[in-house]
Amino acid sequence: MNPPAPVPLQPACNTAVLVGFSGGLDSTALLHLLAADPAQRARGLRAIHVHHGLQPQADAWAAHCEELCQALHVPLHVVRVRVPDDTGSGPEAAARSARHAAFAEALARDEWLALAHHLDDQAETFLLRALRGSGVDGLAAMRSLRPFAAGMLWRPLLPVPRSGLHDYARAHGLEWIEDPSNAEDTADRNFLRLQVMPLVAKRWPHAAQALARSATLAGEAAAQLATQHDRDLAQCLAGDALSLPALLSLPTERRAGVLRAWVRHRGLPPLPANGLRVIEQELLPAGHDRQAAFRWGRAEVRRWRDQLHALPAPAPLPPHWNITWDGHEPLALPGGGQLQLEGSPGFEHPLQVRARRGGERITLPGRSHSHALKDLLQQAELPPWLRTAMPLLCDGEEVLAAGNRIISARLHDWLQRHGARLHWQTATSCD
Repeated sequence: MNPPAPVPLQPACNTAVLVGFSGGLDSTALLHLLAADPAQRARGLRAIHVHHGLQPQADAWAAHCEELCQALHVPLHVVRVRVPDDTGSGPEAAARSARHAAFAEALARDEWLALAHHLDDQAETFLLRALRGSGVDGLAAMRSLRPFAAGMLWRPLLPVPRSGLHDYARAHGLEWIEDPSNAEDTADRNFLRLQVMPLVAKRWPHAAQALARSATLAGEAAAQLATQHDRDLAQCLAGDALSLPALLSLPTERRAGVLRAWVRHRGLPPLPANGLRVIEQELLPAGHDRQAAFRWGRAEVRRWRDQLHALPAPAPLPPHWNITWDGHEPLALPGGGQLQLEGSPGFEHPLQVRARRGGERITLPGRSHSHALKDLLQQAELPPWLRTAMPLLCDGEEVLAAGNRIISARLHDWLQRHGARLHWQTATSCD
């Protein structure tokens, strides 16, 4: 069996590529294709494997990835993350959030992260978005190239069907991991892949190609509208937020374009059709003191004061959540994001990371007395939804830090002595 026709795997600029490598069929084929190009190697081709620890075979999967990368002479970075099981969003979403946080942390400036999404993934995404009532920008589904962290996210295999990747892997004698969770149809995407698409293909054999083509056409139409929307958006931006007075000065139909463009620039999934209606009818006229919000999937738009904020939905930390952390590895947080100690191998002894319970006090650098943490967070004008998602770093009952926004005198001195930095990252992606 011959491998599929070559696909365009050349980045548009002279840049290094980091391959997200799970060890499955798709990413194995992608890594092999890139490794076969001497120019890619010369630019600094490397791979990253995120070890979630969710399956009993996780250690074996990491070892398989290391063995294959050694055979291909491609450097591999294995990142172990802790995926909490009490996020409220399900293990798949929590694992995806932890994985993308690890990708963002590992990606060097101007480097491209290559992911192995293919034509069938694109068709499934288009159908999911259509079933959720998305507009033209949502139906554009996955883009082949978009900004991500310090570089770009690149999906070079979008024109290639899953069957083509399978043929390529077989033709080159590649071995890959079969994740048993892919055989379960509980999740929406798996249900489409396992139940719906095979049935559709019996009647319309080229359904996947047609749906992916529709996604491309939707993307072209969305691009034509984007220029005007971007001009309006520039007039309404207040940092990353939208100014409500500026937004309300526009006609209704242009407000919809601004909202879609804004959500796209924030790297969030496209707004579904009912989202525009809810924002227009409920968020825009909401009172100044209300925390009105619209959520779709793991993203949300919130009104706070005279602004709208769009972000991956930061789920509040479970009230009794408490975990021991030594700082050696990044700590995945419930609801997405992570806590990381940079520039130091770890703390002298394990500390506790927990949710706020109320009544905490903290002593700031240069102060001889403690302050109520609640007051300090209000003075910092931290939005309420971030306050509830903020982890506290504690040594017994002593609060050492609230995220990385408020640092105690004791921790401040320790960080300075060790040349270290505490970094709190909220969820960066909803992909």
